[in-house]
Amino acid sequence: MENCLFCKIVNKQINSEIVYENDDVLVFKDLYPKAPVHLLVIPKKHISSIMEIEDLSDKQVNEMLKTIAKIAKEMGLDRDGFRVVTNTGASAGQSVDHLHFHILGKRSFNWPPG
Repeated sequence: MENCLFCKIVNKQINSEIVYENDDVLVFKDLYPKAPVHLLVIPKKHISSIMEIEDLSDKQVNEMLKTIAKIAKEMGLDRDGFRVVTNTGASAGQSVDHLHFHILGKRSFNWPPG
């Protein structure tokens, strides 16, 4: 998508601190971290939110979820726990209209969030 911030990161038009990349998924550090570890996991194919998940192939969805687990384990987040969040819509806090999952770790979290 032409004006999508995350698509520009995928296309290397905007620099980002990339942690992991494969054919389907990109993981990069959040510019405004809310935890010592705060990463964004996005599909390289543009979809606005989880409400359009059917526009991704089963392989792409599976790859995103496997990547979340892989990165969390590599960063040692699996030992003490971590949070995975996706916001859908403006009232839920979605600020970029491109599906993304936040991986947050290395601090304690409260429930309920927000």
